[in-house]
Amino acid sequence: MANLADWRQVLTLVRAHRAQLRFCLRVTAAGLLAFAIAQVLTIPLHGLWVVLTAVVVTQMSAGGSLRATVEYIIGTFGGAVYAAITGVLIPHTTPIAQGGVLALTIAPLALAAALNPNFRVAPFSAVLVLLISGQLSEGPIESALYRVAEVALGGVIAVTVSLLVLPERAHHLGLEAAARVLEQLARFLPVLLAGFTRNLDPTVNKRIQDDIGGAVSTLQEIVAEAKRERLVNQVAEPDPGPLSRTLLRLRHDLIIIGRAAVVPFPDILAQRLGSMLTSLGANASDFLHGCATALALRRYPPPLDGVETALRAYTSEIVTLRDEGLTHSLSIGEAERLFTLGFALEQLRQHFSDLERCVHEAARSLAGKS
Repeated sequence: MANLADWRQVLTLVRAHRAQLRFCLRVTAAGLLAFAIAQVLTIPLHGLWVVLTAVVVTQMSAGGSLRATVEYIIGTFGGAVYAAITGVLIPHTTPIAQGGVLALTIAPLALAAALNPNFRVAPFSAVLVLLISGQLSEGPIESALYRVAEVALGGVIAVTVSLLVLPERAHHLGLEAAARVLEQLARFLPVLLAGFTRNLDPTVNKRIQDDIGGAVSTLQEIVAEAKRERLVNQVAEPDPGPLSRTLLRLRHDLIIIGRAAVVPFPDILAQRLGSMLTSLGANASDFLHGCATALALRRYPPPLDGVETALRAYTSEIVTLRDEGLTHSLSIGEAERLFTLGFALEQLRQHFSDLERCVHEAARSLAGKS
């Protein structure tokens, strides 16, 4: 029985870290394949650059590998070509001359890397071209050509392995990341709405906004990889852009709500609106949870009826408060927060509708493939 429990625990860990284990196998396969090809082609230094490139640019998804490969090749080409030109034009037979050439090579390439991330490996590539070429009895130009060719070969190996060996599509990773964002929105929206009826700790508010912002940023990075992946993907995937933009807008809605909830409403408003905001938060949380589950399981989204009913009840109560003249006694700041909340909830209604459509389209695309 103890052994069975241990095996179950191992299987649970494997399922929980399935994506990471697949990535581990892909990186290993890319490195071994690059090494084998380097031996067949008798590449100098046992194919050092080919193997390093294949390992470095293999990412969690095929789209990420393609992006990293393009950036690595661009940086290597720029650094190697510039180092070759510098090495040919400026003699550097003594250590002092070599140091001067290194300085003239590294400085502008470091500036280029600071201005454009595509050139991050350019200084590294230039140093290797200048220092290794002499050890291999190669001229700077010959060394640059070999290094660019080796990096290109390593990049091709990495992308090929990412597409063929336990492939992890950026589109699927994007749906999982979107589901995590929705889970955070579902957890935090009721907390922010409760800030209108009781004090909300500013540090909690800031932590909520930072957590959601980080999750949305991660999603946008994966979506960018998914768009690149569509260039080499043999299976058509729906555009993840609309879902990413909708979640970004929902994040902005929570930012607006969080800023308006820094101070609770006066007692008269808190008493009249508190239960409705609680109901709205619960229904909105259920809808967001349902959408997260739908994305994770590739199902259709839950209905919006509960959210619509809660929003109509809130709007109706606001109209009643105005008819009773209770809003006339509000201070300017209190009236501004009430108006801001109303605006944010209207935006939330529209963006929930957009979210429902995006989740529906994701489920429909999967049904079409099936």
